[in-house]
Amino acid sequence: MTFKMTKILLSCTLILFAVAVTGCEKEGDIEKAGKKIDHAFQSIKDSLKKATD
Repeated sequence: MTFKMTKILLSCTLILFAVAVTGCEKEGDIEKAGKKIDHAFQSIKDSLKKATD
């Protein structure tokens, strides 16, 4: 790889990392609702497993 190509790749990697870190900073309403739904389905799954054992 040439120096120019390495420099471009490093720059892109750093930009993507910065976007990923800042994008996941605060949990929004949709993420909270998704977690509640996941928890509800896990509870149902656990209840059904206990009932069939």
